[in-house]
Amino acid sequence: METKAYANHAADQAFVPYIFDRRDPGPEDVAIDIKYCGICHSDIHTARSEWGPAQYPCVPGHEIVGIVRDVGSNVTRFKAGDKVGVGCLVDSCRTCPSCEEGLENYCENGFTGTYNSTDRHGGYTKGGYSNFIVTDQRFVLSIPENLDLAATAPLLCAGITTFSPLKHVGLKKGDKLGVLGLGGLGHMAVKLGASFGAEVTVLSRSAHKQADAESLGAHRFVLSTNENAVAEHANYFDYIIDTVSAPHDLGQAFGMIKREGTLIMVGASDKPLDLNVFPMILKRRKMLGSLIGGLPETQEMLDHCGRHNITADIELIDPERINEAFDRTVKSDVKYRFVIDCQKF
Repeated sequence: METKAYANHAADQAFVPYIFDRRDPGPEDVAIDIKYCGICHSDIHTARSEWGPAQYPCVPGHEIVGIVRDVGSNVTRFKAGDKVGVGCLVDSCRTCPSCEEGLENYCENGFTGTYNSTDRHGGYTKGGYSNFIVTDQRFVLSIPENLDLAATAPLLCAGITTFSPLKHVGLKKGDKLGVLGLGGLGHMAVKLGASFGAEVTVLSRSAHKQADAESLGAHRFVLSTNENAVAEHANYFDYIIDTVSAPHDLGQAFGMIKREGTLIMVGASDKPLDLNVFPMILKRRKMLGSLIGGLPETQEMLDHCGRHNITADIELIDPERINEAFDRTVKSDVKYRFVIDCQKF
């Protein structure tokens, strides 16, 4: 089916209008009219070949929400008119232990990403910077009726990326959670951490972010360039979730974590980070990596957000502003996620 999109055709080229054909829906497929798609920093890394060579034309986008247009003959969970989402995955092997446990994000044979992945239907996947997508029903999610659709889009990546590790470590009422970095991921970590009942502290190099941190639900703010403020929080946090996607020093964060506490890594720098293991050894601290979430957990996250009325803070843009949005995202000049109005394609 003819699909309107925006794509870049090389790492150093801008996004331009692009038309391509999606496959016709099969018996297990859900055909979705995309209404909105968030812009994730991963989109920028991929489109600019910063994580390795991308496949071009590149149509990013894995924070997709829309309305079901049609369903295949074997689809029972969805019907035309339903509000649905598609996140970072559109397929996996489905048979490995991880997939059988609902952890398709850790598929041992390699999951199929929503864009720039080899597609079992042929070619490579193209994502949500478009007006239409066809996805197997297993990888489609229900959107709670009470949530604003545009502001829900970033939950499909930023939401699950922060929800999954907080749930995994058992974050609970009374725990002290530090959120390192207040961007697309960080602002969701603040909202979700508070919804778990934790005391949430934002750790940032930018003093002007204190007001925003508090308005998002943070209980405390630590300016990480203030040595006295950092010293006052030595051995303070049960968990720090590191959402920073640029090179940075991990030693300061480790020093602020309690004995046997955990540094959770979800930010993905395009350059390796230096790690001094002594702060870990001396206090039996732990370091945990986490990658999005499986489909059952992503649905759990959406339902949790529905109950707590949690969505992302967004700036809605028309497709022709994608290039501007990429540049501003790199400069952290967005509060806190750009979302494309895909009805304007």
